[in-house]
Amino acid sequence: MAGLLFALTAFAPGAHARKKDPEFATGPDDPVLRGQIIALGPAVDSQEARRVAEIAYTTGRDLKREWKMTWPPGWQNFLVNTGKRKGGLCFQFAEALLLRLSERKWETLEFHWAESFENTLSEHNVIVVTAKGQHFSRGIILDNWRYGGRLVWGHVIDDPHYQWHENKGQFLKVLAKRAVPVSSSTPAATTSNAPAASAPER
Repeated sequence: MAGLLFALTAFAPGAHARKKDPEFATGPDDPVLRGQIIALGPAVDSQEARRVAEIAYTTGRDLKREWKMTWPPGWQNFLVNTGKRKGGLCFQFAEALLLRLSERKWETLEFHWAESFENTLSEHNVIVVTAKGQHFSRGIILDNWRYGGRLVWGHVIDDPHYQWHENKGQFLKVLAKRAVPVSSSTPAATTSNAPAASAPER
């Protein structure tokens, strides 16, 4: 979906001189990404920042192998839509990452579902991380689709290729897909370990 737009704009010289392309994560403990997450706010826990970077990186790496990702990602979209690949669409990467993040409890960070060019053929979806209670626009995108499973990251407002908007409804819809425990003396469905979604400011 987003492949066509990305292919047309990603390498246009000088087209987005004022903004900065997302950076490649160098590994599961990328010190630059970790540092940028810590810098989101004075209360951000460094170990939580490290875990987010690790989960985001390994999710892309694992799904790249599982879905046999090809280049460019728009071609993967075609293969998925024609039944030749089981996964690899942008929203599938975002869903998988959000669900993995939701398996942990986060005290100083929260996550958001972000979309750009929604309801068009160029729609793209990613997960954004912010400090707890921080406005979505100040966050960092975690994008595993754009380069076929290689994690790239950058600040929401600096992305030269997409204009990101928060979709809280989709965030909650994805979290509803989590498996519910079969038996327990405690309530079967809680959100105590879910990454918090802040209400968007309008």
